[in-house]
Order: sequence, then C-alpha cells, then structure tokens
Amino acid sequence: MLRKEQNDLLTQTGPGTPMGRMFRLNWVPALLAEELPENECPPVRVKLLSERLLAWRDTQGRYALTDEFCAHRGISLWFGRNEDNGLRCPYHGWKYDHTGQCIDVPSEPEESGFCKKIKLKSYPLIERGGILWAYMGPPELQPPPPAWEFVNVPREQTITTKRSQECNWLQALEGGIDSSHVSFLHRGDLNTDPMFKGAKGNQYNLSDSRPFFEVVESPGGLYIGARRNAENGNYYWRITQWVMPTFTMIPPRGDHCVHGHFWIPMDDENCWTWSYDYHPTRSLKESEVNAVRGGKGIHVTTIPGTFRPVQNKDNDYLVDRAAQKAGKTYSGVLGFGMQDASVQESMGPVVDRSKENLVSTDNGIIMMRHRLLRTLKAMENGETPPGIDLAHQRVRSAAVVLPPDQPFKDAAKEAMIAKPGVAPATV
Repeated sequence: MLRKEQNDLLTQTGPGTPMGRMFRLNWVPALLAEELPENECPPVRVKLLSERLLAWRDTQGRYALTDEFCAHRGISLWFGRNEDNGLRCPYHGWKYDHTGQCIDVPSEPEESGFCKKIKLKSYPLIERGGILWAYMGPPELQPPPPAWEFVNVPREQTITTKRSQECNWLQALEGGIDSSHVSFLHRGDLNTDPMFKGAKGNQYNLSDSRPFFEVVESPGGLYIGARRNAENGNYYWRITQWVMPTFTMIPPRGDHCVHGHFWIPMDDENCWTWSYDYHPTRSLKESEVNAVRGGKGIHVTTIPGTFRPVQNKDNDYLVDRAAQKAGKTYSGVLGFGMQDASVQESMGPVVDRSKENLVSTDNGIIMMRHRLLRTLKAMENGETPPGIDLAHQRVRSAAVVLPPDQPFKDAAKEAMIAKPGVAPATV
C-alpha cells in the first residue's frame, strides 16, 4: 500500500507537479493523425496533463498545439476560423500562427507592434506511426522523436486506437501490468476473441491460475515475468515490458499481433487509453484490422463522433448477468478492453491505496511504484528519468517456455529487444 502523500505524488500530473514533470519530458500521444485529416480542417480540443489545448493544422499542413483560449478575452478558439496560415478568433478577429504567436489584432495599428507582444502557450506536435505526439516539457530538453517499434514499422503492419477512461492514469497502468487477472477476468474470452484464440499459451493461462511473479529492473523500467506450469516440468513465461512512465507491451499469443498500451492523463481523474497492435514481420490481415475496428482484442467500440466507449459506467458497461452465470464471460462484461476498464473505473476516480492488502502476485505493481518514487527523488537531483533514452524504447514483450533452471531474464534477453525483421518470441 501507499501512504496518502505517496499516492498523491504518483497520481497528480498537472503543471508544476513532480509526476507531471516526468510526463512532460517525454513525447506523449495526443491525437490520432486522422483527427486532423487535412490542411485548414477544424481544430480539435485536447486535454493533456490538466491543460486545455487546441490541435490544428494550418494552410501549409503544419501541426499546431496551442492554448485553447484567446489571449484577448479568453474565449475558446475551438470556434476560430482556420484560414491563411492562422487561427482567427471569431469574437474580435485576433489571429495566431501555428507557434501560438499573435499575428494580427485588427483593432490596433500595425505599426504599434502590439500583436508581437502576444503569444499563446504552444507545444511541438509531430506525426509518427499515424499518431500525433506532443512534447510539453522545456524546449532545451526535447528528446528525439519516439523510437517505439510499433510507430516505426511500415504503416500496413500497425494500427492504434484510443478511448477515454474515467479514472486516474495510475490505476489503469496497474491493471495493464497485472498478469494474474488474465486467468479470471478474461478467461471466458481467451479461446474466442479473434485477436487471441488458438494460441498454445491460452491453455497455460487457463490451467494455472496461480502464477509466480519474478520482476526485474530493466534500463527503462521493469521486466515483469509471470510464470505458469507447462508440460514436462517446464515453465511458461509471459514477460511484460513496462517503460517509464506509462508504456506497456503485453506478451503476444501464437501468430497474433504484439500489443500494448499508453495511459496518458487528461487530468487527475481521467485518462486516455491508447491501444496498439502491430506485427514486426508482416502486414496486418484484413481480419485483424476489422477485429480492431470492431472492438476486439484490447480495443473497444466507441460512441460515434466521440472516444467514449459504448460500454461505460452510465450503463453499467452493459453487463450481462446471464452470460456471467453461464460462464460465457467471467465478469459479464464483454471484451478485454472493457473488462479491464470496468474494474479499474469501479475503484473510483483515484483509488485510496492506503486501504490495499497486496499479495505476491502484485509484485510488479509494488516494484513499479517503488521505481517511480525513486525516480522522482532522483529527478530532484537533476537526473534524467528512464524511458526517454531511445534505447529504452526499442523493446519487445515475450512469451516463452523454459526449463526450470533457466532464468527468464537471461534466456529471453535477446527476445526482449526489438530487432527489425525478426519475429517476436511467442507461444
């Protein structure tokens, strides 16, 4: 468990907070590129790390991420006119370029130079892998573009979705690195979901509900190894990657895709759940793309025109008690993604971790919290947090069967490095 002050430290990410600073030193996913499909398209509201921003694309195709509100009287520039390489406020005509610089105040003489004194807060916004990434930290500390394998493979090999989630980012992350719940929460779907079915590893998950956890620090975060019994005295290992602060990669199954998440705070009580699927050595099948679009695997279906899931807390996630009783789904909630979201949101906006009773299968979560706390302390002394180094991002998860005398951190060492053209280690 965590003391209240520790819980606050890890869950609060607004401007000026230590955890917020850690996020701001990284490129974070902000929008899908398809949300700004063409030059001079309508702007899009973006809430990140408790800041209300506006994303837009100017006449030349330059991406902009600026303060949502006009510097004059504070109206939302979402109502603005995107025209002639700038966003013009419809109230009094003040106009801003893609850097946030005011370039026209119609009521003031041009020779006064007044508009040159006005500049909105703005952040770099770049496209990689069909995602628009924002950097919200000090300009002098801006890192190179993201090196995650899923954004650098050819576009036909990767697909990403996003959805809103009504809880703090940390409890969502903790669900993502908790492999023990698969044997319960997801057991009704492993052999039926098109993004998971048919894998040999499913049998091990379903036959052994008491995994042994071995957690090892990695350069960027943690290797979280969950061990289950396999045939002939061997062990089935599922090794999840956590890279600080919020990247996870889940071990693959069979010939299915590699996949994982980012949980990016909107504010301290809501987050964006980004979910990616990719394959390092082949194009995605049409059936896989259709499955993702249909909310299968770790993805969900959302209300048209929004990123809010169709299944949400207002309708009790469309829980089906008959299906739960019949064993078709363990919780009665349909789909991996919403099964996870339903239990994570049920804890409340920010769970009180001082009331927890943790057990050995929570070792990954315990070590993750400790590493975050240690890193925040190190940052006070000027140290750069893990996860920013591009080498920390070139990682893979792995699923392997090993003899009992082979530690996974040694036997699967090469499998946990992303290597172009090399297939993932999977069972």
